[in-house]
Amino acid sequence: MFRLSSPKEETEKFTPNRTASRRNSSARTLDERFIRILKIFKWGADAEKALEVLKLRVDHRLVLEVLRIDVEINVKIQFFKWAGKRRNFEHDSATYLALIYCLDDAGLVGEMWKTIQDMVRGTCIISPGDLSEVVKILGKAKMVNKALSIFYQIKGRKCKPTASTYNSIIFMLMQEGHHEKVHELYNEMCNEGNCFPDTFTYSALISVFGKLGRDDSAVRLFDEMKENGLHPSAKIYTMLLGIYFKSGKVEKALALVREMKDKGCAPTVYTYTELIKGLWKAGNSEEAYIEKALLLLEEMDEKGFPPCPAAYCSLINALGKAKRYEAANELFQELKENCGSSSARVYAVMIKHLGKCGHLTEALDLFDEMKKLGCNPDVYTYNALMSGLVLVDRHGETLEDGPYWIQVDSLELD
Repeated sequence: MFRLSSPKEETEKFTPNRTASRRNSSARTLDERFIRILKIFKWGADAEKALEVLKLRVDHRLVLEVLRIDVEINVKIQFFKWAGKRRNFEHDSATYLALIYCLDDAGLVGEMWKTIQDMVRGTCIISPGDLSEVVKILGKAKMVNKALSIFYQIKGRKCKPTASTYNSIIFMLMQEGHHEKVHELYNEMCNEGNCFPDTFTYSALISVFGKLGRDDSAVRLFDEMKENGLHPSAKIYTMLLGIYFKSGKVEKALALVREMKDKGCAPTVYTYTELIKGLWKAGNSEEAYIEKALLLLEEMDEKGFPPCPAAYCSLINALGKAKRYEAANELFQELKENCGSSSARVYAVMIKHLGKCGHLTEALDLFDEMKKLGCNPDVYTYNALMSGLVLVDRHGETLEDGPYWIQVDSLELD
């Protein structure tokens, strides 16, 4: 049987600040003594007796404190179940969620799901915010069907979901690739009558439609959003840019950027990157777009954005295809200077264009350089170099160190 040490002994052990108020010191002493008992004796008759001796009343505050302390998860589970059987006490959503978080952290998925079911079947009030938290936890555990089941159970009996609640479900479905279900949730949300889509909802839906290739639907939602008085975020504008460029509507994309700036929505580094990539693709048939892309790169620098390898890669590729090799090399050197190195993809693009224009020795030098810098060549790099070597052979040319096949044999393809 345990022996409670005197308050004086415990105060000396656990109260380093002797100037603290007597009331605060007393509360802290009781907490520390009970925590020690739980750590030593776990949960059982001894711990129950300690509650009586220390005159700790079983209420929501006490349950939450026990669930927060650093004791074994089984101790928390047993205490939680014991407390739920006390007369004049019922767990509320706060205590349920506190245990659910503990079980989630401990990886006890089965026990967590059982606790969530008990919470839903019980009489405690569940708010839309509580429902959102439950959905997030189940989504994190990859329990999508169970999250949907709980959502509809609580929605039908305990609370009316808010836009935030629907957004939690939508985000979970997006994370798990259930894109068609997202549209169903959106229609259901609109039919609620008291719950309307917000900026996050539209952002998620536009993203989903873009991934499904339903570009017209994405554009309609974008227009609907503005008609409902909501202001698109930079992320939404950027997604629309990608959709317009993909369908070859370059002028509409550029008009969208002007609208974005007129509305006071500042482009992000992702917006600039999407613009440059889109203009690069359009630049295959219209070199004026390449010039606009180059200006955008300068604008990014003026605004203090960090150098973006993806943007540089797109422009270097565009300049290479336009046979402006010197300009492409200037950008490549600029990227290395600003970033200290470059990505394997950018090296691959440079190697590809050097090979195409017959500068194979320079391409091989770049290949050696990237390995020395610890930038591991990827499949695109090897393909680019092999293409250059084959092109040289077709013209019957040789390198200083021997014919092209000797160079191929020397490549480290491990």
